[in-house]
Amino acid sequence: MPTFSTIEEAREVFKEDRFATSNGMQIDELGEDWCVCSMTVTENHRNAYGGVMGGVIFTLADFALAVTSNQIHSLSVASQVSINYLNAPKGERLIAKSTCVKSGRTTSVIHVNVSDDKGRLVALFVGTAFKL
Repeated sequence: MPTFSTIEEAREVFKEDRFATSNGMQIDELGEDWCVCSMTVTENHRNAYGGVMGGVIFTLADFALAVTSNQIHSLSVASQVSINYLNAPKGERLIAKSTCVKSGRTTSVIHVNVSDDKGRLVALFVGTAFKL
């Protein structure tokens, strides 16, 4: 049974995730074991060479992991994550689509694909969440 009965309830809880929300990350869609989070890229998200900082992409994927894992079981925390950066984003927005691929007794494994708004796959992220 999902933790949040509505997306508004999830948004209310995750507004306290100040690092993500102060950087413009938001929850767009929420299912029983998946979510879509996104953000608009600003100049504050760019590195010295004009590209989007890897940490921005990582944070968006981590935010999607947090939303999905806590939708499955509250309270859950990340215990292991990995990310592969595939392409530099070219669009104005980043979109993270997460899906739970395994929800066990003590952990969940969640895949997150991060793309830009031009459809370019930017990163593949896999996280394991520990159920507290």
